[in-house]
Amino acid sequence: MTSIAERHKYILDNISQKGFVKVAELAEALGVTPTTIRKDLNILESRGALHRAYGSALTSSAPVLDINLNTKRLHHFAEKRRIAQKAVSLVGENESIIISSGSTMAVFAENLSPKGRLNVVTPAVNVSMLLGDVAGITVMQLGGILYGNSMCVTGIEAITKLRQLHCSKIFFGADGVDPEAGITCLAMEEAELTREMIAVSDMAIVLADSSKIGFKGFSRICKIDEVDVIVTDSGISLENKRRIEELGVKVIVV
Repeated sequence: MTSIAERHKYILDNISQKGFVKVAELAEALGVTPTTIRKDLNILESRGALHRAYGSALTSSAPVLDINLNTKRLHHFAEKRRIAQKAVSLVGENESIIISSGSTMAVFAENLSPKGRLNVVTPAVNVSMLLGDVAGITVMQLGGILYGNSMCVTGIEAITKLRQLHCSKIFFGADGVDPEAGITCLAMEEAELTREMIAVSDMAIVLADSSKIGFKGFSRICKIDEVDVIVTDSGISLENKRRIEELGVKVIVV
């Protein structure tokens, strides 16, 4: 039987290497019950060493890690749902909008009901699947190279098609939202595609739970003042909210 200290070291070493760990795998490797592992994870989370998710745990810097979309979806899911439900109210009647890729965008799509006719342009295959058979919504799936972790297409084909379009709003997520570093994500290709989507839209709306605020991803999408609205949850600090609003961006807190 391993000691608590040994288990914690093993967990943290593995989460450092992989970005996330699964309860079942840890229990098997350490020869203890899943209940024991869950208690260990709760202790480590209380110390700020990791974030809990259903059946797994993520590194405390998870917002800037390139992890599987299904795993990301579980991270701060309640906040993402509130953000998505508020963002849906920003979609007007008979609009043409862009919905980007990401776990929050999938939750947004699940909550979307059209007002009149709604045209949706998206690089995200899972968003197309969620909305493809919804009455009143016409989906244009962008083509390109499919990036499996995010279920998003990228590449010149998507960019070429975007440059032929005009949309009223773009809704997109981010891995980092920082007053100085701007809106960031993990992949350069994703950042480039998102910039093109912003360019063909009248209004840019960022959906980001508060764990993303203050974090910095690898690739910058745009400066903070190049977006119009950020929808986030009540975990955002008053200081970060003030700094973002001073740049002329509306911050909606749910």
